[in-house]
Amino acid sequence: MRSYDDHVDIDAWVWWLIGAVGLGIPLVLTAMPEFGMFAVGAVAAAAVAALGGGIVAQVLVFVLVSVALIAVVRPIAARHRRSQSTHATGIDALKGRQAVVLERVDGSGGRIKLAGEVWSARTLDGDQAFEPGRQVDVVDIDGATAVVM
Repeated sequence: MRSYDDHVDIDAWVWWLIGAVGLGIPLVLTAMPEFGMFAVGAVAAAAVAALGGGIVAQVLVFVLVSVALIAVVRPIAARHRRSQSTHATGIDALKGRQAVVLERVDGSGGRIKLAGEVWSARTLDGDQAFEPGRQVDVVDIDGATAVVM
């Protein structure tokens, strides 16, 4: 039986894993990927500690892996986010497209064929009118009505 004065030494690699878990918590709560990169650095440092590396080697591996991940992964993620935002979807994908007038379109209404579907439409300028067969540009979608010019 152990006495009160005895203590249990916890290996360094366990502390690194506890640190990795601790860094993973804000990753999940804040969705900031940098915390995940630091957590991976802590896991790498835990591996160095488990293999018998000293504290200097552990800290160097933690810093190098964390900084390398941030330097490499962040620009790739930023590029990926930018490329995703340039692809319009849904209603935004219809803006700027051309349509064909099926029934006269004026400020009070009409019908067009847009992206293979029949849409209600009205002109941007209430005084303007477009006759059937005419090509028009879709400038906005207002509810279920295309605004054309």
